[in-house]
Amino acid sequence: MTSSSSFSQDAQSFVQNYPEGLRADALMEEDVAWSHEIDGARDGEQFDRAERAALRRVAGLSTELEDVTEVEYRQLRLERVVLVGVWTSGTVQDAENSLAELAALAETAGALVLDGVVQRRDKPDPATYIGSGKALELRDIVLETGADTVVCDGELSPGQLIHLEDVVKVKVIDRTALILDIFAQHAKSREGKAQVALAQMQYMLPRLRGWGQSLSRQMGGGKGGGLATRGPGETKIETDRRRIREKMAKMRREIAEMKTGREIKRQERKRNKVPSVAIAGYTNAGKSSLLNRLTGAGVLVENALFATLDPTVRRAETPSGRLYTLADTVGFVRHLPHHLVEAFRSTMEEVGESDLILHVVDGSHPAPEEQLAAVREVIREVGAVDVPEIVVINKADAADPLTIQRLLRTQRHAIAVSARTGAGIEELLGLIDAELPRPEVEIEALVPYTHGKLVARTHADGEVLSEEHTADGTLLKARVHEELAAELAPFVPAAH
Repeated sequence: MTSSSSFSQDAQSFVQNYPEGLRADALMEEDVAWSHEIDGARDGEQFDRAERAALRRVAGLSTELEDVTEVEYRQLRLERVVLVGVWTSGTVQDAENSLAELAALAETAGALVLDGVVQRRDKPDPATYIGSGKALELRDIVLETGADTVVCDGELSPGQLIHLEDVVKVKVIDRTALILDIFAQHAKSREGKAQVALAQMQYMLPRLRGWGQSLSRQMGGGKGGGLATRGPGETKIETDRRRIREKMAKMRREIAEMKTGREIKRQERKRNKVPSVAIAGYTNAGKSSLLNRLTGAGVLVENALFATLDPTVRRAETPSGRLYTLADTVGFVRHLPHHLVEAFRSTMEEVGESDLILHVVDGSHPAPEEQLAAVREVIREVGAVDVPEIVVINKADAADPLTIQRLLRTQRHAIAVSARTGAGIEELLGLIDAELPRPEVEIEALVPYTHGKLVARTHADGEVLSEEHTADGTLLKARVHEELAAELAPFVPAAH
């Protein structure tokens, strides 16, 4: 049943609860852990903030759906948008949080959010998503605000997009298309661009628009058009779909080839017994800030959703001197489009192949438990349920202390930190050291000084418990892997 409250009342409620600038800011309080004095020496080639800001959208120049009624390939050009969501379950606060997140996504994509409305329904309308009557009210809001785009908080079917567009007379896109547009803007590496392109083609395939009956069918090939080749042929839209499928097949092959290179690097790390830690978490939770704080990686940190897409792997060292790798992965979000999960599966495998997951959650977010649940759902999809997890509650300096206490009480292996101030980082490093898999063989060996390489390898690949320099060599007591234990065996004292 549709509630009797009008859209205008819903709009007033949203604007009162989320005044200008607060909608996105509530979800985009990024603690930027970077300073020129401390971090100037980092490998900062990834700081492309100025490049991203070089092109600015100019409002009011869109002509789509004004002089062109139907277009086959429409560039996603967000300028002045009205948000609309369907509230089917949960509390009104849940619905407003979801729409606030959509506002943050729209602003990250470069849009100016003019208004936001929520419709209370048991389920979305199969024809227009919000119902025919409310669609007419939405059209009035679009006319009043001068918007040129409507963004829906959900994935719409091709039919819903067409019918709602026919009513409101402006371009309509859904949450999935919005996230795809952000990914397309932020992808920098060759693999990231290929993965985004594949996801976009998967999304667009069932949503291609034709030019109606004006496109006649193309006759089949064959010299002279013999009996075997006469037939209706293909319409233009069928031809385009076939070409897209061919491009998708080619893109999948390219991604598979690029995946091989990353697997070789991963196998090299495994062969050298280097433990791996993956940073996973909700978008804008501070994963890149945490990576910079732990390793000095110099990864782009920006107050935006999905600021970093390409995985970054850096070398790190525990307080006890053990080496490990730390990988920053793509951020997750509620209702992450299935196309993206499939396209980025090879990237997300960094999480599944790791020895430990640092699950970063924004402690200052209005609903951190929802963020945790959304990320764990994606982790299950990539098959990483058996990997040990440390819940890192970030932004502790800006969070409500009661929220921090609640999360520490309800989440196992949880720790509160602030990547911006550095609070809790030393404790986190100690926790990582304790949770990482340890070498399986404990050995004591007197290594002659002529075999200094073995001592160096023990420090790099094992865990040195004690070290003493004697007249005959270096007396080591350490935990090492089986291969290194076999090389140290000739130097084990006879008594042992």
